[in-house]
Amino acid sequence: MRQKTIAIVQARSSSSRLPLKVLLPILGKPLIVHLLKRISKSKLVDLVVLATSSDPSDDLLARIVQENSFEVFRGSLHNVLERFIECSNYYKAKSIVRITGDCPLMDHHLIDEIVGQFHVEDVDYLANNMDSSSLSVPDGFDIEVFNYASLEKANHHAFLESDLEHVTPWIKKNLGDCCCRHFIHKPFRPFFRLTVDDQNDFDVINAIFSEFRLNSDFSIDDVIHFLSTNPSVASQNNSTLRNEGYLKSVSTENDFIASSCLNGKGQILWKEAQNVIAGGNMLLSKNPDLFLPDLWPSYYSRAKGCEIWDLDGNKYIDMSIMGIGTNLLGYSNPEVDSNVISAVTLGNMSTLNCPEEVELAHKLVKMHPWADMARFARSGGEANAIAIRIARAFTQRDTVAICGYHGWHDWYLAANLTGSSGLSQHLLPGLEPLGVPKSLEGTVQPFQFNSHEQVSDLFNRFDLAAVKMEVQRSEPPKPGFLESIRKLCDLHGTLLIFDECTSGFRESFGGIHLNYSVQPDIAMFGKALGNGYSITSIIGRSEVMKSCEKTFISSTFWTERIGPVAALKTLEVMERDLTWKLVTNIGASIKSIWQALSDKYSVPININGIDSLASFVFISPHHLEYKTFLTQEMLKHGFLASTIFYASTCHSLEFIEEYHLRLDTVFKVISQCENDGRNINDLLESRVCQSGFKRLN
Repeated sequence: MRQKTIAIVQARSSSSRLPLKVLLPILGKPLIVHLLKRISKSKLVDLVVLATSSDPSDDLLARIVQENSFEVFRGSLHNVLERFIECSNYYKAKSIVRITGDCPLMDHHLIDEIVGQFHVEDVDYLANNMDSSSLSVPDGFDIEVFNYASLEKANHHAFLESDLEHVTPWIKKNLGDCCCRHFIHKPFRPFFRLTVDDQNDFDVINAIFSEFRLNSDFSIDDVIHFLSTNPSVASQNNSTLRNEGYLKSVSTENDFIASSCLNGKGQILWKEAQNVIAGGNMLLSKNPDLFLPDLWPSYYSRAKGCEIWDLDGNKYIDMSIMGIGTNLLGYSNPEVDSNVISAVTLGNMSTLNCPEEVELAHKLVKMHPWADMARFARSGGEANAIAIRIARAFTQRDTVAICGYHGWHDWYLAANLTGSSGLSQHLLPGLEPLGVPKSLEGTVQPFQFNSHEQVSDLFNRFDLAAVKMEVQRSEPPKPGFLESIRKLCDLHGTLLIFDECTSGFRESFGGIHLNYSVQPDIAMFGKALGNGYSITSIIGRSEVMKSCEKTFISSTFWTERIGPVAALKTLEVMERDLTWKLVTNIGASIKSIWQALSDKYSVPININGIDSLASFVFISPHHLEYKTFLTQEMLKHGFLASTIFYASTCHSLEFIEEYHLRLDTVFKVISQCENDGRNINDLLESRVCQSGFKRLN
């Protein structure tokens, strides 16, 4: 027989951020009553109990719940773990479903789905919020199911304040992966914030209940459909910080000690690297001087999800560039890694070709109906160079118009042969074309994004082989801009090339150009395509791509197996989980946090980029000092952070909330410097970070 299962709803009246929130009226009834009624429809829960405190502040809450015919158990105000064990003993529960009282939209179908799985699995704890990298429901639908024996162990051994107050942390930390598992609901639902911590949250919840006032049994999918079609409602609480009390208690116990984290093995190794590696490392974007000179950890020992461990064993949450945007699914994604490991055991290279490259070509062409053929390389710079070679071979012309950042090769840096400022508006200022043949002068003509006049002028002055551009980076294209370039290219027999190495798969399943219905002749994809494994692609119309057969484009390591294997599994996960929607929502929430802090502390900033590739700049003569200070202070608290954020599906609400909490204190100090005369230089513990490219001292 199935053991007795009770749902314990944890609630109290003394919320500091929104007092009496569980008793706020929605359609004439207290919020907590709506929640209890929705839970009581579960077929696999035998009893629903409100577990509140015996403190007089919860007398009204207990009375109202009892008047609505629900069970109430009262126990310790602060030791909620003790409250749970006593409640479970009183009702002789063998299995417990834990739900917090600030989630009034809870769906009984979700409860039955996870409880049913718990009863057939050999586990002690099953929850849909355990693995932050695989959350399958919005915040506000968190469900934990565990057996009495686990709760009893936690009650006996737990001693940290955060463990006592939040019931299950000790179980998850101490029973191990074999006993505690993460549950993924199907289908995978997109992220929304649907819990109540402040007035903005309550307004969103109230709007949802009002929408479904004639249907009290509305489902999670009904809610998601409503929010998806009413973004003005969904965005009201993007910047709300949840569980601030929990975050503070955990942070107090686990704060990084700056003196033990800084000046460690990574800084020592970086100094050594500058003596044996020209330039110090292989990628400018990972140069420590761009972040926190002399104090940046510089090297990692391992990475998982959106967490990174340095050479000293310190763990950081990466709220920065996430491998320069390569790991949209997070570091060490288990599905991708498993396929790669299998491929390695079969042999990564041989005299013959790997069949996966054919499958990958079909996949990419199917995603982009305008394209017919593909080529593959292993880096974005290579892919861009290949596209330019194809365009010049096809058109028999030399001059290219460009807008955006397209790599390090000679063809691109030639834009600066007429002066070092040609590329200054294209991501990296100060690039000297040293080593680039002077004979290439004039072959690359930059233009500014959204400037139709500049593009038209280039067509009037040059016989262009191609217009190569990023579809969107800092700002969206103005209405008609992309269409006008397409028309000009058609008129002059010029190829249109979209560089999607960075933007691809972040706002659609494929290139971002799919959202604008403008078809290029060639497009390139990289970074996110292999989720950290080296693979880039060039796709295009067959008559254009066949120019590869007339000009020599070939490289040994473009034929290895790992890249295509990783790309195929990455695309499979993306398509299944609708990852572009997830990272867009996550990035939008980060932008909202930045703007909210800017407004709160009167620190003006300028926010740029698509949601999942967001950045901001302090509008101040001291912007670099502020950026350095931000990185310095966030590092002390276990964050790799700067003024740029590349979203991944592993950036869970928990990480975002603590990031918000810590960033709040940083903006507060910057406000004192910007508005009240405090000297930012007195607060810096390193040299000011560099901006753009320059020769390092």
